[in-house]
Amino acid sequence: MVGNVIRGLTRAIILAVAVTAHPYPADSQAIANCAERSQVIEFLAQKYDEKPAAIGLINPQAVMEVFAADNGSWTLIVTDVSGRSCVILAGKSWDPMPQLGPKA
Repeated sequence: MVGNVIRGLTRAIILAVAVTAHPYPADSQAIANCAERSQVIEFLAQKYDEKPAAIGLINPQAVMEVFAADNGSWTLIVTDVSGRSCVILAGKSWDPMPQLGPKA
């Protein structure tokens, strides 16, 4: 289970980096699943009851966030420095991992 989660997140990160490292200007990327971050977050909250579950820095130009709901639905978005967010992946059966204590 943990191995599948790690592999899935690794693939998501690679995909997110590929999307943000696209060599063409943003104007030429007519991607229908992108909008201002506040609009994306509002949509995820209203339609799927998803709330922030994880966040990570991809590079100095982009942040990856996972939003999840108690029913197990989840969405991974990438936000660039201009505030534009794109839905990269979505799925079901989100299972948060327990927090590990400090190393002794």
